Amino acid sequence: MCRNIKTLFNFEPPATDDEVRAASLQFVRKLSGFTAPSKANQAAFDRAVAEVAASARMLIESLVTTADPRDREIEAVRAKARSAARFAAPYKVISPD
Repeated sequence: MCRNIKTLFNFEPPATDDEVRAASLQFVRKLSGFTAPSKANQAAFDRAVAEVAASARMLIESLVTTADPRDREIEAVRAKARSAARFAAPYKVISPD
């Protein structure tokens, strides 16, 4: 689950509220062990997601850096390349011909 949490700081354009909420949801899912909480736990789960999102937003807005902002498109291309290398077949397929 947590592999889906992406770095959100120092990007141009900045992280959206939806991105912060998605990362917060993944974090709370990992901590709780629930993908979808029961009705009895839904309120606590939703409250935790909102609180984590608020804390994450505050953190992102408070951080400072002298580095140039990263470009989302370039980072997406790099992530695809890493994924392709990671999941590439480790063996050569030999045709029966």
